Amino acid sequence: MVKTQVYLRKEELAALHEAARRSGKSVAELVREAIRRTWLRPDAAGPVALWNGKARRSSADHDSIYDR
Repeated sequence: MVKTQVYLRKEELAALHEAARRSGKSVAELVREAIRRTWLRPDAAGPVALWNGKARRSSADHDSIYDR
C-alpha cells in the first residue's frame, strides 16, 4: 500500500470517524472500500435482463397485471 493524504471538511471527517466506530473498521478501510465500490467497480458483464422475447406491455402500464 502507498500512503496518501486527503483533505476533508471537519464535518466529513467527524462523520467518517463515527461510521468507522459503528462498523468496527478503520477510517482508512472505509475510504478504501468507498473507492473500490464507487470508482473501481468492474464493468457489468452478461445479460442485462432475463427476458429475451417480445415485450407484451410497456413499462408505462406495468401495474396492469394486477388489474382484474
